[in-house]
Amino acid sequence: MPFGKKRDPKGGPDIDFDRIYDAAIRPGLEDAGMEVVRADLERTGGVIHRAMFERLLLCDYAVADLTTANANVFYELGVRHAARPRTTVAVFADNHELPFDLKYLRGVPYALGERNAFSDANAQALRNSLAKALRTAREVAVADAAADSPLFHVLEGYRPVDLAHLVTDTFRERARYSETLRQRIQAARRASAARNELQTIEDELTRDVDAVELGGLVDLFLSYRAVEAYDAMIALYERLPIELKRTVVIREQLAFAHNRRKDGARALELLEQVEAERGPNPETSGLIGRIHKDRWADTRQSDPIAAEGHLEAALEAYLRGYEADWRDFYPGINALTLLDVRGTAEDLARRDALLPVVKYAVERRSAGVKPGYWEHATELELAVLGSDRARARKALGRAVSSIRESWEPKTTANNLSFIIDARRARGEDVGWIEELTRELTKPR
Repeated sequence: MPFGKKRDPKGGPDIDFDRIYDAAIRPGLEDAGMEVVRADLERTGGVIHRAMFERLLLCDYAVADLTTANANVFYELGVRHAARPRTTVAVFADNHELPFDLKYLRGVPYALGERNAFSDANAQALRNSLAKALRTAREVAVADAAADSPLFHVLEGYRPVDLAHLVTDTFRERARYSETLRQRIQAARRASAARNELQTIEDELTRDVDAVELGGLVDLFLSYRAVEAYDAMIALYERLPIELKRTVVIREQLAFAHNRRKDGARALELLEQVEAERGPNPETSGLIGRIHKDRWADTRQSDPIAAEGHLEAALEAYLRGYEADWRDFYPGINALTLLDVRGTAEDLARRDALLPVVKYAVERRSAGVKPGYWEHATELELAVLGSDRARARKALGRAVSSIRESWEPKTTANNLSFIIDARRARGEDVGWIEELTRELTKPR
C-alpha cells in the first residue's frame, strides 16, 4: 500500500494512508487472527528490494490497497498473483475507479469520508469487511477453490513452486543471497569453534532482520543444525521474520531441534499443527514418525506396553507420509525398518511387498540428481533389510564417502541397531550387520 500522505488523483485533499492502515487494515487483519507485517518502501528509498520480494512470496496472505493506482502496489500485486493463488485480498476507496485490467477483482471497497478524512466510522466499516474477507480467504484456500489470479484461470496446469513444502536441503540449495555471506557461513561451519562463529554472523544479520535476504537466514538456521547446536536453532527461530517463521520447512526444522533436545512433546505439537494445516507430506509426517520412534526406543525396555503404542504411531506416520508422495523415500525406508523390527508374519510380508517400491524411488531420485549421503545410506539400509550382503557393502562405501554432517551416520547406525536387536531376538545372524555399523560410525 502507499505510505504516509499521498495526493488524491481526483483533486481532493491528500489521503492519509498511515491512518487507514493504523485504524482499519492492521486491526482488521488482527481480528482475522493474523500477524501483520507492513513492507515499508520508505526505509529503502522507494526501492523494491529482494528481501521485500521474498516476504511477499512467502507470506500466507497479502492485502493490497489499490487506491490512487500506485505503481509499486500494482507491481507487487502482479508478483503475488503470479506466485500464490487464493490468498490475496484487494481493497480500494470506492470513489476511485480501478484501471480496466483490475475491475474484475472482487475486492473490498471502503469509504474515505468527507474530504478524505477517513472517520472512525469509516475505519470500523473497513476493519469489519476486511476481517470478513480474510476469514473467507482462509476458508477458500483450505478448500482449494477457484483461484483469485488471472494466471491460474487462463493457463491450464500452471503451477508455481510450492514454497511451503520444499524439503530442507533443497530449500538451502535454492536460496540465493550474497556470495560473501554464503562463504562466511560455510567457513564458520568448518571452524573448530563453529557455533561461536555462526553466533557472530547471527548477531550481525539480526540487527535489522527485515532488511536481510531470507536465504542467508535459512542457511544460518540450517548451519546450526549441521553443527548440532539445537538450542541456537531454537533461539534464532524467535528472531526470524514472521514470513519465514511461518514456512513449513522452518517449522519442521524447529521441531527437529526440539526433538534432539529431548523435548518430544513440543516437537510433536509443532508438527501436528503443520500437518493439520497443510495435510500429510513426507517431511512433516516423517518427522512425526521419528518422534514416536524415539519414544518407542526410550520405552521398549522400561515400559513395553507404551513402547508398542509408540511403535504403532510411528509406523502409521511414516506410512502416511510415504503415501502422500511415493517418490520421497525418507518415510518409506523408515516404515520398512519398523516393519522388520516388529517382525510379525504380516509385517514381514508387508515389508517384502513395499521394499521394491522404496528401492525404485531411491533409484529414480539418484537418476535425477547427483546422489548424496541419504540416497546411499538408504541403499545400505534397503540391502540390509533384503539381506543382500554384497550390495550392502558397496552401499556402505558410497555412504561413508558422502557424509556431510556428523549426525547423519549416527541416524543410519541407530536404525541398523534396531534391525540387529530384532533379528537377534528372532535367532538370525546379525554379525555382518554389526560389522557394517562399526564401519559406518568409525571416526574419520
